[in-house]
Amino acid sequence: MKLQEIRTIARSKNVKPNGLSWADLIRAIQQQEGNFDCFGTADNRECDQERCLWRENCFTFAEK
Repeated sequence: MKLQEIRTIARSKNVKPNGLSWADLIRAIQQQEGNFDCFGTADNRECDQERCLWRENCFTFAEK
């Protein structure tokens, strides 16, 4: 997902995207939604948040 798309989602959830990195912005959105702010912490592609919008991006980010 591109940064502009993430910023649009953030604004729709009343999260101010200014000054946040890509990963921190996603974590702020997760927190605002009442979810765990765990983006990028999946270990060995294991995660119990199966309906998370960020799941595939999370796995890729965590592998870096």
